[in-house]
Amino acid sequence: MLTIGTLAKRTGTNVQTIRYYEQIDLMPVPGRTEGGQRRYNDADLDRLAFIRHARQLGFALDAIRELLDLSDTPDHSCAHVDSIAKKQLKQVEARIVRLEALRTELRRMIADCAGGSVADCRVLEVLRDHGECLADHDGTPA
Repeated sequence: MLTIGTLAKRTGTNVQTIRYYEQIDLMPVPGRTEGGQRRYNDADLDRLAFIRHARQLGFALDAIRELLDLSDTPDHSCAHVDSIAKKQLKQVEARIVRLEALRTELRRMIADCAGGSVADCRVLEVLRDHGECLADHDGTPA
């Protein structure tokens, strides 16, 4: 049996995060000692490691819940699991495209900077201009 602190250390998860996962039923409510301390078993350790790894891959909590539910029914088709993973991959690829565009814009801003005074700073000028570009035609932020 493991304490919440040991479980946290072994999975690299914050104690408060473990409690949160219990509150939202992502982790089962653990057994308790007579003194009220939570006690976890190896299945809890495996489940939390699964959740932690899925979070590192960017899966949303709802998707992780679905994956866990599907993993609890091993005779179920893997197609739905693949579908969830493909959706996550699309989101990651879209994020990469946005990050590459941000990198390009930041490199351009920095390259255009003459290194003079703040009054002539190209970085600040571009940031001011983009504030206007991000507004919709009705003036509300995009």
